[in-house]
Amino acid sequence: MKHLEIKIFGKVQGVFFRSSARQKAGELGLSGFAENLADGSVEIEAEGEEERLKEFLKWCHSGPERAEVEKVAFHFSDELKGFGGFEARR
Repeated sequence: MKHLEIKIFGKVQGVFFRSSARQKAGELGLSGFAENLADGSVEIEAEGEEERLKEFLKWCHSGPERAEVEKVAFHFSDELKGFGGFEARR
């Protein structure tokens, strides 16, 4: 199990990025959250098996159909937060 922090920049708010991320995370069996930030980016924290997190990260580079991802910053760690499911916040 690994923890992954992701920050996605571009046209990523108002394009169903958070709800699409929740759906993709559910398909992959990941837990965590996706949240819009004041600077227009989306922050995601996810936990799960490393290979599934890598697949999720790959998806984040394109996101849902209407998104225009310009940049993805990410960091893997071993420190788990123990999320109970995946939620779309704010």
